[in-house]
Amino acid sequence: MKTLFVEGIIIVLDLDRFEEYTIKYGLDQYKPNTITGMLTSLVENFIRKWRAVVVYGLDYERGTEETIIEIPYGFEQIDEIVKDLKAIKDEINKAGALITIVVVKDYVLGRKARNRKEAYHGTPGRRRAIRVLRKAKRAGGNKLVVLI
Repeated sequence: MKTLFVEGIIIVLDLDRFEEYTIKYGLDQYKPNTITGMLTSLVENFIRKWRAVVVYGLDYERGTEETIIEIPYGFEQIDEIVKDLKAIKDEINKAGALITIVVVKDYVLGRKARNRKEAYHGTPGRRRAIRVLRKAKRAGGNKLVVLI
């Protein structure tokens, strides 16, 4: 099977210090709660609007804590995409949680990953986005980083 890469946008969203948040408010980490349920809903609306592909992480049973999204050919509307991601970040912040979002322009596959390893390391663009995410989280998190 031949792999086809196209230019697009890679988006990684990850809640910051979420374990601390669940302990502080007495929430169950393994069931949808206020924040993970909200993030699931916000990501679902985002992917529907932009015809994006969820590579990994959208979880209806446990709630979404992290997710990787790809938008093939999405770089033409990058300003609107970033605006929508800022709205997601603002909603999560209003609810009392922190989130880090990374947006990278690179080549995408546009298909769901078979497992977490493939999702995080499947393409050079994803590896780059994950490195930037980890660096932003070490620097305090709650950031929207755009590398275009």
